[in-house]
Amino acid sequence: MVPVAGVPGKHIMQVAIMVDDIETACANWTKTTGIGPFLHVPHVKLEEFDYRGTKSSGLDFSVAIAQSGGVQIELVQQHSDGPSAYRDTIAKGEGGFHHLGVYTDDYDTAYASYIDQGFVAAVDGIFGGYRFSYIDTSKAIGCMIELIEANPAQTDFFERIAAAAEGWDGVTDPIRPGFPAVVV
Repeated sequence: MVPVAGVPGKHIMQVAIMVDDIETACANWTKTTGIGPFLHVPHVKLEEFDYRGTKSSGLDFSVAIAQSGGVQIELVQQHSDGPSAYRDTIAKGEGGFHHLGVYTDDYDTAYASYIDQGFVAAVDGIFGGYRFSYIDTSKAIGCMIELIEANPAQTDFFERIAAAAEGWDGVTDPIRPGFPAVVV
């Protein structure tokens, strides 16, 4: 069975790419691959999170996510200039593959499995009351792993992304609002 986005498990459910211009990237992805529509969430603001073991603040980024079969394509544009897990591997003004997402209902076990292998968290944070982290696995597999703690709000969003892709005609509203800007 193909894993469905938003269904917790150990499977990779998301591939994330850093971009310099999210609207242009969405249009290019749709035109080139036919994947879409992208649900766009502009200016997500993380007010407080741990970056490499130190309290940080003020990360501003936008995401746009589309469904392709059992995998999401997430485009990420960082707006703020401070250090981040995004800038650890992709320089400002450049784009490229950044992370694989794992949506898990056993966050503690998944997190511990990476730490026990000697990996470190580039970011630990709370989003909408639930935990997420970027585990720096880049030296081992060429990218980071984002762990996302399963929760009802995120599951609902992931289900809306998948539903938008079902029967999409490839043309109508290729970029759609995901939900309003969020401050966490």
